Amino acid sequence: SVTAVIVSGGKQYRVAPGDEILVDRLDQEPGSEISFERVLLVVDEEKTEIGTPHVSGVKVGAKVLGHRRGPKIDVLRYKSKKRVRVHRGARADLTIVQIVDIGGRGAAKPAAATAEASVEAPVKAAPRARARAKVVAEPVEDSDGA
Repeated sequence: SVTAVIVSGGKQYRVAPGDEILVDRLDQEPGSEISFERVLLVVDEEKTEIGTPHVSGVKVGAKVLGHRRGPKIDVLRYKSKKRVRVHRGARADLTIVQIVDIGGRGAAKPAAATAEASVEAPVKAAPRARARAKVVAEPVEDSDGA
């Protein structure tokens, strides 16, 4: 699959088609299509493109799902014996974005396909875990011949 590193709001995010990420508030309506043009890195199955500083000609297409606010952060300034007690709080304004495609490659799977894949993934992982457990549990024979 295709992955990329993009920049939004001064922060870097590693994304793949179908991912949902929280970025700093964007001035877009929910349901609108946007594109991130500041792409630092693109990793495909056969090659890796590193930007200097950006990969030219590659855009990451995304869809705005909605807006929300982050968790409250409490800031307390206190100086003992000086009557200084300042309490402030802050909440970040965030936008939920779903990555649709990376540079025209790797269109997102339908929601039903991603739901099926997420349900099947743990089932596929379980037999391998059991196989490893069997290998570890096998007794080791002595080489003395006694």
